[in-house]
Formats: sequence, C-alpha cells, structure tokens
Amino acid sequence: MPDPVILVVGSLHYDIMVESSTLPRKDETAVGSRWYPKFGGKGGNQAVSCAKQGVPSRMVGAVGQDDFGRFLLEKLASAGVDSRFVAQVAGVGSGMSVAIMDAAGDYAATIVSGANLQIAPESLTDPAIWDGVAILVLQNEVHEAVNMAAAQEARRRGIPTLLNAAPCRALSSDFKALVDILVVNAVEAEMMGSDPVCCLHSAADAAHHLAAEFEAVIVTAGGQGLAVWTAQDETFQLPAEKVQVVSSHGAGDAFIGALAYSLAGGNGLKQACQTAAHAAALHVSSPHQA
Repeated sequence: MPDPVILVVGSLHYDIMVESSTLPRKDETAVGSRWYPKFGGKGGNQAVSCAKQGVPSRMVGAVGQDDFGRFLLEKLASAGVDSRFVAQVAGVGSGMSVAIMDAAGDYAATIVSGANLQIAPESLTDPAIWDGVAILVLQNEVHEAVNMAAAQEARRRGIPTLLNAAPCRALSSDFKALVDILVVNAVEAEMMGSDPVCCLHSAADAAHHLAAEFEAVIVTAGGQGLAVWTAQDETFQLPAEKVQVVSSHGAGDAFIGALAYSLAGGNGLKQACQTAAHAAALHVSSPHQA
C-alpha cells in the first residue's frame, strides 16, 4: 500500500529574518546584527515539516509570479513537497514577512499575505488533490472560505481535519463543526476565551474550555509542555523535554508536522503528541535558518 499523504492547505511566505540583541519597543529603532531570507508561511513550514518526517506531503496554496514565488516553489521542491497544486498568480506579489529575533531566541513578526489571499476555494474539489490523503492540515493565514471548502471536502471523504488556529481570529460555528483536532498555544487559547495559561494545569483548563466546541483540543504551553482534552472528557498532560533553547521560531510548525505525520500513520492522539513534542524540542534546540 502507498504511504498516506498529508494535505496542507495554507500560506507561503518569503521570510526576511533579522537578528538583534533585543526586540524594538514602540517608536524605537534597534540595531540588528544580520539578516537572511528564509522559507516561511505556516502552511509551507508545516508541509515541509511533514516531508522531513518521511511521509508524502502535498501543498495547496498560491504565490505570485515573482522572485519570492520562485524561491518558495524551489524550497518546496527541494524539501520533497508535492507542489503541483500551488497556483502562480499574476498581478499580485507573493506573501512575505519580516521577523526580528532577539538574543534569547524570542521573535516578533509582521506578515503581508499577498497571493495567499488569492487561493480559489473551488479548486479544493479537484479529486487529484485528495488522492491518498490521510489527514488535512489547516491554519489561519488564508481566508476562512478556503479553510471551509477544504474541511467540507475532507469531511465528505471521511478525512480528519487538524486546525492550527494561528494567528487567532473569530471562527464560524459551521467551520468549528468540521474541525476534528484544534491546536493552539497559550496566547491563542486565551484569545479564544480561556483563562490565562501559565502552567500545565491551566493549559488543561483551557483545553477543557475549548473542548465544548471542538472534538479534541491540544493546548501547547511552551517550555511547560502541553495538555489535551477531548469532547469525550478524555484528558492528559505531557511535560516538555528540558532542552537549551536556540530559537523558538518555527517550533509550532515543527510540532504540527510531526503530529500530522504520527496521526496519518495510525497512531493515537497521545502517542502523536509525544512524537510532536519531541520534534518541537529538537527544533528549538538546533540552529536553523534559510
């Protein structure tokens, strides 16, 4: 039997990374030490993360017909991601972001969506997109109409949908009903209505709160670990591995890619979370750039 395919529908960004001793405050001009381009976008990063796990990864997205777009397509290809369904849109620039990372490895970023807002929802009905797909992965860097179309098609085909609700935004009740697994970090959980998350106990409370509207919820709490709650009132917590953090940039995408890989392979949610947490720990403790 062929390996199961992970389908990622989402964003592609040309990231400009800036390193600085500190993050600038409002109205402050900080002096950085270096900058470099990096492949990015939550969709693209998660598709590449899946491919790094050795599982077939397929991407649906859009880029402009520009140098940034060519860079993004080349990076997808070199990572082994199936990019046949990434549209090249005329007359609009590719998505991009500028991220500033400080000496502690923390970062702040601003994105410009560009071509990512041109993904056609009707394109998600193409049967070739869904050939061999075991799980659908979504984020919030594209229009909800695109996510809705993808999730509806996945539900029609009996394929589970995993939503990484980042960046946080209001979600329609119709879309929430199509999400099988919600993954949010501490900030996103609070923005979606939970109490503040500061430890594993509060992460579990946040997951319980969100499980009123989702089948299964994973709340990640950085160096504390993660908590899971399902609509059937099944719950567990996983403390984080203790590692020396080099950079937290992209850790969430590494987590999602490994989580989807494990679930696509038929593992249960607890084992998949263990696999994903380990992948995130390796990611934050390793140097990584373009």
